[in-house]
Amino acid sequence: MIITRATEYAIRAVLYMACQPQGEIIFKKDICRAQEITPAFLTKILQPLIKAGIVGSQRGVGGGFYLAKPPAEINLFDIVQTQEGPLYLNQCLIKEGHCGREFFCPVHGAWQGIRSEFMATLSRHDFATLAARQGEMPMPIPSSGKSRRTKPAAT
Repeated sequence: MIITRATEYAIRAVLYMACQPQGEIIFKKDICRAQEITPAFLTKILQPLIKAGIVGSQRGVGGGFYLAKPPAEINLFDIVQTQEGPLYLNQCLIKEGHCGREFFCPVHGAWQGIRSEFMATLSRHDFATLAARQGEMPMPIPSSGKSRRTKPAAT
């Protein structure tokens, strides 16, 4: 499974907001610049988060976005679920009784366990902890906006 670009950017945007003083309204342009997200795409990815009550928005002069919940109450699972929808991993888990093999297929039980562990792992990573880790990490080198290709290392 590879998360979508929208999910990746939503995680980055929420992390950026979690690193700001709580309750502060963050300008759209600041999130876009810091996370290298276009304004239109940021608006698109924040809509499901606003609908879910994770992010709030304020219109008008001085408007922007803010976390509607404390960072400790928002986790990776929340963001992934708002962007990707329910996580099933396999068709046989979508609805009970959907798979005619669920009662005699050993893989069905494995998929259920993997799904549960995956959701639990995502849920353990809250944005207060992630923001604290972000503060301990070195600052990234600003992108020049130009694509650079590097030659693969010789093996």
